[in-house]
Parts: sequence; structure tokens; C-alpha cells
Amino acid sequence: MKISYVDLKAQWQEEKKELLPIIDKVLSKAEHVGGSEIIKFESKISKLCKVKCTVALNSGTDALTLGLHLLGIKRGDEVITPPNSFIASAASIVHLGARPVFVDVKDDQLIDPTKIEDAITNKTKAIMPVHLTGRMCDMKSIMNISKKYNIPVIEDAAQSIGSKFMKSPAGSIGHVGCFSAHPLKNLNAFGDSGYLTTNDSKIASKAKILSNHGMVKRNIVENFGYVSRMDNLQAGILNYHIKKLNRIISIRRKNARLYNNMLNKDYVFIAKTDKNTFDTYHTFVIQVNNRGQLVKYLEKKGIKTSIHYPNPIHLQPAAEFLGYKKGSFPETEQQSKRILTLPINQFIKEEEIEYIAKNINYFYERS
Repeated sequence: MKISYVDLKAQWQEEKKELLPIIDKVLSKAEHVGGSEIIKFESKISKLCKVKCTVALNSGTDALTLGLHLLGIKRGDEVITPPNSFIASAASIVHLGARPVFVDVKDDQLIDPTKIEDAITNKTKAIMPVHLTGRMCDMKSIMNISKKYNIPVIEDAAQSIGSKFMKSPAGSIGHVGCFSAHPLKNLNAFGDSGYLTTNDSKIASKAKILSNHGMVKRNIVENFGYVSRMDNLQAGILNYHIKKLNRIISIRRKNARLYNNMLNKDYVFIAKTDKNTFDTYHTFVIQVNNRGQLVKYLEKKGIKTSIHYPNPIHLQPAAEFLGYKKGSFPETEQQSKRILTLPINQFIKEEEIEYIAKNINYFYERS
């Protein structure tokens, strides 16, 4: 067999007959920047995430940057976040002149709430939990800390559209939620896109203005802003994809159950699902020994995998100025050597998952 990690080609083949007329309709209206599809998309996301406001943006990274800025984060402030996320989480903090303060994670790769309070100083102005892999953090504990210290929470929900904690959707619990609609996400555009959710209409209004050069009218600039708006064409594509989201999540959850049932737990660690969460499996991550050898073995068998992420942020060259060293976050560093992402996309077949699991089991059982 030859099994790819993702299959965007298969997605296009499945969807192009329906998508081409949608693309033609959007472009025929000449609504390239701004337009009816944006308005429709923001309404759909607000309903899905059970929030008052959504702002369509050009990326999840800009959603984080604008969200932090509108929560008042400025030069010299500190933002608590985990060190095992995609680089954009920390970069959005640094770009505002603030300092990411990292907190280690639990065995499920999510920020450990029991370690947050020890990291709080008088410079701490926000907490940024990351709902990694489509699994939501312990938002009850995090929001309790938020209330205790009066520190706002910004959810990095880039990977978790449709995920829930105690029946509350990702992006609806903190003060701001930030999502990516990158082509690899469960709800994906055909390029970079993202969106911000909030129940604070003032934050939403300011984000909307700042994302469009700071213009309140065509020739009136309230503040110097950015070009962070979503293209109307991407919104049209997302409005089509949002209809398929529940099906995609359902398939990914089924695929995760298959892996859970087929993989030998004597050799493969799979983090337990919290009873309070509904996971959407943007990725399916296992933890194993001898990862490098396993990856090579699977490649020989035609199986493509990925690693999210092999180099923790605090050990990246860009983060050297923060002063962290090897050993600063033992759990994150140990996991970075063991984590492996298996194919779980909606186009993978059950017999392919069985093939992957059998090969992983055989690799360890033969030793």
C-alpha cells in the first residue's frame, strides 16, 4: 500500500463539481475583498461556536496577534502558554513586544493547569492555552485561575474547530478564541485563512477595523491597522466546507477509535480522552520509543507520517533570548522525542488503518 499523510488531491476530486460553480458565483459578483460570503461565514461560525461575534481574518496567526493586542497586551507584558505548540503561538506574543512564559504540559500534550499559578507574576497579562490536536485543555481549571487573578484567557483554538469542553465549543470559553482555516485543518480554505471569536462586541468591532487598515470608512482611518482580512473567495469555500464539518469530524473520530482498538498499548502510548471533552482529531498523535527507526520502517511500507512538533519552541534558535535551556520543560522535551502523527484524514480507509496498526505493532513485537 501507499498511504499519504493527508490527501488534498482527493478532497478536490470529491468536491470540485460543487465548488467550481461556487467559485464562479463569487468571482462573477466581483466581490473579491469583502462581500456577502464573509458576512455569511461569520454568522455561521458564531452559531457553531455559540458566540456573539466572529471576525473573518487571513490567518490563525493574525487572529492571535489581534486578539492579544485587543486584550491589552503590550511591550514588556508576559503571556503564559505551553512550549509545544506551532511557532505562531509564541510568535504572536513576541511580535507585540511581550514575552512568552512557558508552562509544561501533561501526558496528553495540553498545558498543565497545576503549573500555571507558579508562572504568574505582576507582568502576566494573559493566559493562552493551546487546544492541540483537536483536544481541548482543562478550561474549568484555567478559567478559575483567570478569575482568581483577573487575567484574560485567549484560546489558541487553531486546531480545534468543533471541539468541546463540558459541552462548550472551543473559542467560546475564554475572552477570545483564535482559529486557523489553513488547508490542513478540519475546516479548511484553499490557502491561509483564520477567524476570531468573542462575546465582547467591542473587541470584535475593533478587530474588524484593525484587520482592514484601521479604516472606519473608505477614507477615514481610526488607527493604523493591518491587512488581516479574509478574502471573500476563501469565505465562499469555507461556507461550502462548513456543511461537511460534522461528517469530517465523525469520520476522524471513528478512525481514532480504530487506531485505539488496533494498536498494541504495550508499545504505543495514546493519551486518554477526558470525559469532559469532545475531541475532533485534527491530528492523531501517538508516543513511541525508537521513533526514528519506526518512521523509516513505515516509509518502506509506503506509510507517510508526520511529527507535530519535533523541536519545542523554547529550544528554537528564535527563542534563545528567552533564556530557557534543555531540561526547562521535561515533559514537553520527552514527548518531542516520542510523538508521531499518524494519517487520520477523512479519505483513509479502514483497511489502511489496519495496515498501519499492524505494521507498527509488528515493528515493536518482533524486537
